[in-house]
Amino acid sequence: MDFLFGQRLREQRKANGWTLEQFAERAGLSANYVGDLERGKKSPSLETFCRIVEVLGISADVLIRDSVPSASYVADDELNRKLSLLTPKQKKAAVDILNAYMDNLPYIIGE
Repeated sequence: MDFLFGQRLREQRKANGWTLEQFAERAGLSANYVGDLERGKKSPSLETFCRIVEVLGISADVLIRDSVPSASYVADDELNRKLSLLTPKQKKAAVDILNAYMDNLPYIIGE
């Protein structure tokens, strides 16, 4: 697990309208531990991870999608959702940015 896991955990917790303490209580965890998870300082055990996704009522892919290649459809869904919120002019700008990124990808990842 990594920092992105913690960010996504925080996003999902907040999407449910829970404070860190409320979520920790629901998951049977300490607030300090949940804080460490959200900051990427700790990684949950498999048992704890399963409890977290159960309490949040989400698919595990939502939290680990960049760590698991088969979860790429979740990233696609997130990208589509974000693009749907843009105006046509903003969408064109996003496509231009994506094209520039892809054109420079070999340089960015060192291929």
